[in-house]
Amino acid sequence: MTVLNIEKYGSKVLRQKSQNVNEISKDIKLLANDMLETMYFAKGVGLAAPQVGKLLRLCVIDVDEKQKSPIVMVNPEVVFGEDKKYLEEGCLSIPSFYEKVKRFDKVTAKYTGLDGNKKEVCAQGFFAVAIQHEIDHLDAKLFIDYLPGFKRKIIEKEIKRKRKRKMGDW
Repeated sequence: MTVLNIEKYGSKVLRQKSQNVNEISKDIKLLANDMLETMYFAKGVGLAAPQVGKLLRLCVIDVDEKQKSPIVMVNPEVVFGEDKKYLEEGCLSIPSFYEKVKRFDKVTAKYTGLDGNKKEVCAQGFFAVAIQHEIDHLDAKLFIDYLPGFKRKIIEKEIKRKRKRKMGDW
C-alpha cells in the first residue's frame, strides 16, 4: 500500500464533481486501500478520492479511535437525514482549521461495497457527519462552504498567509 499526496485547499480537483465508478476493478480496490493507508497516516477519519486527485465517487471512513472499522463507499448517496445539529469539523485538505457546521445528526446512506454488493448504513453523530463530509467532497463541496462569508474569508486569508510562509502542511 502507498501513502498518497493529499490535495490542499485551492487545488482545482477539489472543486470538480466526481464521476460514478462503473466497475469495482483491481485498480479501484488498490486505490481504496491506498486511501485508507493515507487517511490513517494523516490521522484522519475520512478521505474522498478527489482529495488524492481522483475524480471518482469513492470514499473511505473510519471513525473508530482504534482504526479497526473502515468502511469503503463506492458511489455513496445520503437517502435520508434528520435532526440537524452543529458539530465541529476539520478536513485533511484544509489542515489545522476547525469550525462548527450544521449537518444531519442521523443519516441513511446507500453505496456499493468493494465486493460489488449494494449496501445501506444508518449512522448517527460523528459517523453521520463523516459520511456527509466525504460525500460533499464527491460533489465538489468543502466544509467551509457552509460557513458564513466572514468566517470563510478569515480562513482563506489565513491559508494564504500560511502558504506564503510555508507553514505546517501548506
